[in-house]
Amino acid sequence: MAARFGLDQAALEAVARAVSAAEERTSGEIVTYVVGECDPYPEAAWLGGLCGALLATTGAAAAHMIVGAWSSSLLVWSLLPALGGALLGVVAGDRVAPLRRLLVPQEVIERRVAMRAEAAFLEEEVFATRDRSGILLFLALFEHRAIVVGDSGINQVVPQHEWKSIVDELAGGIRTGQAGEALVAAVERCGRLLEARGVHIRPDDVDELPDAPRVRES
Repeated sequence: MAARFGLDQAALEAVARAVSAAEERTSGEIVTYVVGECDPYPEAAWLGGLCGALLATTGAAAAHMIVGAWSSSLLVWSLLPALGGALLGVVAGDRVAPLRRLLVPQEVIERRVAMRAEAAFLEEEVFATRDRSGILLFLALFEHRAIVVGDSGINQVVPQHEWKSIVDELAGGIRTGQAGEALVAAVERCGRLLEARGVHIRPDDVDELPDAPRVRES
């Protein structure tokens, strides 16, 4: 899935180099984390089935009124289209990504992406730095979402709203299939922002967290 969004091996290596270069100028520790999807969203399949059944039943009823009965049995002309539409709707709601995103309420997607980003922050121990200077750049490919999560040392000097433009560009890169380029640019911007906010590199600075992107299916 990652390669489809512009995150092939070459792109991942470019991201790792960008992280290393950024951390040569600041004591911030940048962790990039990419997930294929944050949740299976089973409700999309069920809602797709419901919509498919309703559309098929409505279509069958309209055809029945316009061209006459194609079956003398009410059960046949109403039930069979509903069952077929439901089946197609379930499959489409489960497997057609744009439709899945449309069927799931946006607030549900936002909440599950935020929860997955918080889990990634803990999973990768972004908090385990000397100055609590870890930063997580989190990309959710299916959801077309991005989040920046800073540790306490970063949040003291960088207000959350200052990450918004970086987040917006990352999300745009996912939508256009250029997530790799967008992630490299985001890492570079993070480095510059940390420098501007006084998160300078120490003389005894060491690389506390790995530079390579973490890529997960879910």
